[in-house]
Amino acid sequence: MAARAGAKTIAKRTTDWEEAAREPLGRGKRPDKGQFRLQVDRQTKRSYATYEAAEEAGLVIKKAHPILHVTVYDAVEGVNKLIALPK
Repeated sequence: MAARAGAKTIAKRTTDWEEAAREPLGRGKRPDKGQFRLQVDRQTKRSYATYEAAEEAGLVIKKAHPILHVTVYDAVEGVNKLIALPK
């Protein structure tokens, strides 16, 4: 085999570590603005200002997928309320 004609040098970039440390890695979590949080299988999907709005959204999900565990979490009182299908 023939030897390479010329060697290439690769220059390393310098990084400012303090600036890189301030940037969040990956997806940042958005803060919840509403008091009532809609949870599907213990995963928070969205927050709402009123219980009625969260319950309505939960019923739509529950009607489409009755096997799922749908709850509304009240962040102020710390209480989970289960959403059940109406009989």
